[in-house]
Amino acid sequence: MTASSPPHRPVRVLMAKVGLDGHDRGAKVVAAALRDAGMEVVYTGLRKTPEVVVRAAEEEDVDVVGVSILSGAHGTVLPRLRGLLDAAEMQDVLLVAGGTIPEDDARDLVARGVVDQVFTPGASLADIARSLSDAVVARRGDEG
Repeated sequence: MTASSPPHRPVRVLMAKVGLDGHDRGAKVVAAALRDAGMEVVYTGLRKTPEVVVRAAEEEDVDVVGVSILSGAHGTVLPRLRGLLDAAEMQDVLLVAGGTIPEDDARDLVARGVVDQVFTPGASLADIARSLSDAVVARRGDEG
């Protein structure tokens, strides 16, 4: 199977808003675009803790955890989420972030392996969906 082949089962995405950030319009827009692209999306709602997000990711058996951050807490929230995912033996789950994350911080988070990808304002919804699908297909290999 190639990275451009569609996965055997739909990509499952958990969209989360962690911490005190109370603005979720962007997360809802991305969630709708991912659904339109054929993915199954679960949205946790506002003001969740990293522990709640990881527990939901386990229960929902997701391929991707997407976190929308507008509060500037990405340097704290994302490493905490990565640590909890790793502790739960969920290293195969992609952790992606979106929102107002400075480019230098985004590069650093990816380089350190905290997140797999960062999507900043202006990212194409189609590109986000394609990127997530390709990454999940590559992770799954031939298992589907």
